[in-house]
Amino acid sequence: MNNIKPATTRGALFDLDGVLINTEPLYTAFWEQVGHKYQLPSPTFAYDIKGTTLKDILSRYFPDKATQDDLVNMVHQFEDNIIYPVFDGVKEFLDSLQDAGWKIAIVTSSDNTKMEYLFNQLPWMKSRFDVIVTGSMVSRSKPDPEGYLTAARLLGCSPENCVVFEDSFQGLEAGRRAGAKVVALATTNSRESLAGKADLIIDSFQELNFEML
Repeated sequence: MNNIKPATTRGALFDLDGVLINTEPLYTAFWEQVGHKYQLPSPTFAYDIKGTTLKDILSRYFPDKATQDDLVNMVHQFEDNIIYPVFDGVKEFLDSLQDAGWKIAIVTSSDNTKMEYLFNQLPWMKSRFDVIVTGSMVSRSKPDPEGYLTAARLLGCSPENCVVFEDSFQGLEAGRRAGAKVVALATTNSRESLAGKADLIIDSFQELNFEML
């Protein structure tokens, strides 16, 4: 369907980690280590915070200012040193959306520093997006829809003409609350656990086509 322009401007709104890049296992291991180090009581802490901005994580779980400063440094050092593996089919799918006239955005809880690391490693990715909404641009983390509503507004699209691509429960809820159609990637959570939380569940962008949207 290349070069076929939609009658209405359509928006594709992508979460980042676990959707475009296969980093969720790395973040899960990192935050599990943080939870053990600071003796947090919740055994599911690393999963509870998925989709949450660093600012909200620090204010909710680590009220001590010195600890917050240490964690910011730890997170940025971690993000500066990891490899950002792109999921199979991502580049081709983004190119097909551009060719079809869709507007494309990233909506991530990541901060601007992390995005600099990412685009330094993957310079081709930045040019695929019309808008990038980071955690520094919103006041409320997912599952609040603020990030997706912001992206739709900046793209000039109505939320109901947007499709959100997410992997986390918090992100899927944010997309639904924004009024968009929601596609769940079964990369972080199982298909069974995602049932009823999205309009469509896929394992990979390689299996997705425009008719499915």
